[in-house]
Amino acid sequence: MLSMALIVFQAGPVGPGMFRFFLQAGGMAKFILALLALFSIGSWAIILGKLVQFRRADGQTSRFLDAFHRSQRFSEVNAQSTKLGASPLVGIFQAGYAEIDGQIKNAPDPDRPTEKRAYKISSVPALERTLTRAVNIELQGVTRWLGFLATTAAATPFIGLFGTVWGIMQAFNDIGLQGSTSIVAVAPGIAEALINTAAGLAAAIPSLIAYNYFSQHTRRLRMRMEDFSLEFLNLAERNFT
Repeated sequence: MLSMALIVFQAGPVGPGMFRFFLQAGGMAKFILALLALFSIGSWAIILGKLVQFRRADGQTSRFLDAFHRSQRFSEVNAQSTKLGASPLVGIFQAGYAEIDGQIKNAPDPDRPTEKRAYKISSVPALERTLTRAVNIELQGVTRWLGFLATTAAATPFIGLFGTVWGIMQAFNDIGLQGSTSIVAVAPGIAEALINTAAGLAAAIPSLIAYNYFSQHTRRLRMRMEDFSLEFLNLAERNFT
């Protein structure tokens, strides 16, 4: 499709259509269209990347939860979690597991101060803070680049509107210079207005739909992460205190 577009732009004069009017337009209209094209390309790259990310996260989260609920010890879950790194629950589990392991290794036994206490944690609040921080870190990874989609959805219609206003101004300017209201005089300016308006909407609409979809998916993932964090904390209190 890109090669076809290049052929169209390199083919010289074309039939009496909107593309011919646009090719004859000024640099401002072309700059606005190029800017909108960059927004559109960037948003589509994010959309496709997020679709892959969320699909992998959902699949590996289900597999991780199955392993977590089947296993009898955290060490077994930790061994299997290395293969399921796309799941945000894995990062939460590994942070909690590392905190438990660190507390067990560093907590002295009050009866034998020179030795280490076996399989007991010294601070549940510290574990809770670690899990909360892990949830926030995972959320940052899940929501990364969604702000660009929101910006594209909000800004590109106004950029296209600016192109519309500029095209109408150009049309009135051509009317004043040529002293004629014929379609030949006003067509380039109208072409700029219509093409930039359409380009702005074409960039904004997919970004808005994708942003709403991913935001809803992110909220579901956040609830899942918070539920898992509470489940992990309950198990840790039950088995290590």
